[in-house]
Amino acid sequence: MTLDNFNFSGQKAIVRVDFNVPLNENGRITDDTRIRGALPTLKKILADGGALIIMSHMGKPKGKVNAKYSLSQIVDAVSEHLGVAVKFAPDCAKAEDMAVNLKAGEVLLLENLRFYAEEEGKPVDVSKEDPTYDEAKKEMKAKQKEFAKILASYADCYVNDAFGTAHRAHCSNVGVTEYVDTAAVGYLMQKEIDFLGNAVENPVRPFVAILGGAKVADKLNVISNLLEKCDTLIIGGGMAYTFLKAQGKEIGNSLVDDEKIDYCKEMMDKAAKLGKKLLLPIDTTVAAGFPSPIDAEIEVTYVDADAIPADMEGLDIGPKTAAMYADAVKSAKTVVWNGPMGVFENPTLAAGTIAVAKALAETEATTIIGGGDSAAAVNQLGFGDKMSHISTGGGASLEFLEGKVLPGVDAADDK
Repeated sequence: MTLDNFNFSGQKAIVRVDFNVPLNENGRITDDTRIRGALPTLKKILADGGALIIMSHMGKPKGKVNAKYSLSQIVDAVSEHLGVAVKFAPDCAKAEDMAVNLKAGEVLLLENLRFYAEEEGKPVDVSKEDPTYDEAKKEMKAKQKEFAKILASYADCYVNDAFGTAHRAHCSNVGVTEYVDTAAVGYLMQKEIDFLGNAVENPVRPFVAILGGAKVADKLNVISNLLEKCDTLIIGGGMAYTFLKAQGKEIGNSLVDDEKIDYCKEMMDKAAKLGKKLLLPIDTTVAAGFPSPIDAEIEVTYVDADAIPADMEGLDIGPKTAAMYADAVKSAKTVVWNGPMGVFENPTLAAGTIAVAKALAETEATTIIGGGDSAAAVNQLGFGDKMSHISTGGGASLEFLEGKVLPGVDAADDK
């Protein structure tokens, strides 16, 4: 059953969204992308004549109440986007009366789910090394069931529209589904599944995958999985230097993961055996050190990838590499990009990321941007509206690209 086939008239729906939006020091939202992304699902429920209960997390309060992460700060913004005065429940586990009295067309926002340790299931103030940890974890599992039951009791049906947390098996996206008759995925979640799923499992070819970011370790399984699916795999960002070192090149003071050099060699061998193109930087942007603060002015030079001086650090792909990567994208029909090409937060070191973003903006291919830093880069650089799809989940999109089953998706009845 899709959301379109369900009529919420006379129903109370509890919807898990990802309203973990960035706030400034005054508690003002600096980017409302996640709120806007959930609106089609929320408005569908209200238009049908349903009552709407919204639940989300914000930040990492670690199972304790913390005003800094209170969702009370976003009530006005959610009200404005929905065109409805949103009620607020200051305790997500003690909102029964407010839920019972909620009428059709009304909206209730619950306080931050992660003010309760039960949401994530991590015992509070007990480390894994503590001899009492196993017992504390067992007790927490029992508490999680009760917490999930409470959340489920507020409504007649459940909708998960929080792709950003779909890779976590938490109470609000997995536990709740055990205590409701109807569990469905929302429009935003469905869009993510459709775009990412089709890109990986049924891409229009040529299929080019671009991976950046700092650490090889973060993308181990993604690299391996995408090599089997794509036609060309492009590597940039800090992790490119581990690949360059694996090729026997000197990389100066550049970021490197020495423990992953053999893995990089394996991946290069795998690409060759599968007949896939694996593109690595042919030149790089180097400086005497990492900028501090991160957006500080910095003096850079461009050197070939096999000529990085011993006292210099590679911080972005070079112009020749940027041109090569842009050229590889031109003929593609499907492009998936996860991770920036360099330290994009610095204006001088954003050139490689800008070049790739510009190439994606100009191609006629289906362009899918993994969440996290690559999504932030594309939006900050003004290319957001030129992409086919920008994922709302960094970790979730990565695990999807790895080929993993996401617990939050799997727990919903219709996928």
